[in-house]
Amino acid sequence: MRVVHPGLLSLLQDSGRRGQHRIGLTTGGPLDRAAFDCCNRLLDNPAGSSAVEISFGGLQLEAQVDTFFCVTGARMPVLLDGREVPRWEVHPVAAGQRIALAFADGGCRAYLGVADGFDVPPSFGSSATVVREGIGGLRGEALRADDVLPCTAVRQRRRLYLPPPQQPRYQNTTTVRLIPGFQQRHFSRPQQRRFFSHPYTVSERCDRMGYRLEGPAIECALDGILSEGICFGAVQIPPDGQPIVLLNDRQTIGGYPKIGSALSLDASRMAQLTPGGTVHFAPISPRAAHRALHLAHRFAAHQRLPERGA
Repeated sequence: MRVVHPGLLSLLQDSGRRGQHRIGLTTGGPLDRAAFDCCNRLLDNPAGSSAVEISFGGLQLEAQVDTFFCVTGARMPVLLDGREVPRWEVHPVAAGQRIALAFADGGCRAYLGVADGFDVPPSFGSSATVVREGIGGLRGEALRADDVLPCTAVRQRRRLYLPPPQQPRYQNTTTVRLIPGFQQRHFSRPQQRRFFSHPYTVSERCDRMGYRLEGPAIECALDGILSEGICFGAVQIPPDGQPIVLLNDRQTIGGYPKIGSALSLDASRMAQLTPGGTVHFAPISPRAAHRALHLAHRFAAHQRLPERGA
């Protein structure tokens, strides 16, 4: 695939870079893991195959080989040679044809995959692009015009699709379930009640590192802590009291106290919010969080994907 126009921010991503925190490299990978995984399942690709994450839209590609493609995630109209085709469905594309994604009108992250995935050499075990670290993808940066995304010619693929009733509905509000952390005891009961009972607004300062939120300030009895490792979804409370939900491209260590960690399922949904969106927090126990994850994985594994024309 040749990049005709890269859009606002388009990044090659696989499932993420694991086991490299010890040398200061973060995870990367897709912000909306559910949409990314569904894209690969629809294409019958191995789990975690490289795809393009498109933020806000505007990507245009020209096929150089005959293959199949699929777009999942945010509501970005998909055009094949100027004709709109459904998202969440596998489509054939011939060499010379152009794929264009318009700008999102619901959600903000979409995933474009091809049959067998994009063949991108791994960097530190992964093709995930982390611009801040300059690794992954083609050059450790966002796609540019005339970049070529390597993929193989594929003549046959099942035309699987996700029925509309099962497709996610991206709204501009979401509830994030929070698993308490060991530093939660340093937030008084009134401060915790304030945190869980008030909505927060997604600020303009939201990106792949984390979502900065605006709302009632939260106070912590700790002025600061020694820098320590940070997990995905950790909710830091900096001195201004405004929560930051840390995401895929987060730093590997930090020194702000953390009130807990967002359930990964909900962090993926939150990453589809645009500035001005609303986030509510709700506590969840570790046991309930494990149950929710197991149920989600089991549902995905047994989800029936019908075939077009079958």
